[in-house]
Amino acid sequence: MTFFDIHGSKLEYVWHGPQPSVAPSLVFLHEGLGSVSMWHQFPARLAARSGCGALVYSRRGYGRSDPLAGRRTRRYLHDEALDVLPHVLSEAGIRESILIGHSDGASIALIYAASGRAKGLHGLVLEAPHIFVEDITLAGIAEAGSRYRDGDLKTGLRRHHGNNVDGAFWGWHDCWLTPAFRDWSIEHCLPAVSAPALVIQGAADGYGTPRQAEAIATHVAGPAETLLLDDCGHVPHRECAGRVLEVMATFIARLVGADPGGGAAKD
Repeated sequence: MTFFDIHGSKLEYVWHGPQPSVAPSLVFLHEGLGSVSMWHQFPARLAARSGCGALVYSRRGYGRSDPLAGRRTRRYLHDEALDVLPHVLSEAGIRESILIGHSDGASIALIYAASGRAKGLHGLVLEAPHIFVEDITLAGIAEAGSRYRDGDLKTGLRRHHGNNVDGAFWGWHDCWLTPAFRDWSIEHCLPAVSAPALVIQGAADGYGTPRQAEAIATHVAGPAETLLLDDCGHVPHRECAGRVLEVMATFIARLVGADPGGGAAKD
């Protein structure tokens, strides 16, 4: 495990595949309870299939990165997209990128892509994205709070976040459930997104409906394609790993003009 120093905070990261000087880089942006380790082997597999390098990092307050200072605010996703992410890309020496964003990470990817500062951005892969708050989102987060207090969710998350576990969970949970977050939306950003996008949504996602993917495909300026997966929840890259790996690799190959790799992917 290695670390970036961003604004005086250490952020853990791992790298797979070729360096940025050799090939475009996949940049993995994790969900609201995610981390480097929660992606498991998927980034390495996608890097191998696509021929790209892959950067996987944990935001502050997650994984083995430094603890979060203070409470998350309504603008925390904007702060990550407009302030932290550009510094991470610079520190890593990445000039050509494809952003792979899951849930909160997909929101960060869209905000960054709309900023006008996303030079060298080939495209976006948006998995279980959020662009506005739905009732199902709030219900899912509230239910997760019950499982964290009374069930085994904390034990499972501690394996990935260590001493950051309480800050990671309650920082996410409390921010989304505050009344000030109820009308949060980044729909206004979408017309400024010109990079090609692949949107992947599970039909059984407990945190969002297909309305999220439909709104992205309708309102972004660039080309967009959507994939709705039956019998799949909030984590398609784990629940439908083989299918998602194949679809992502094919999409990335079109973006960079590369062979998506031989052989059929397996779950």
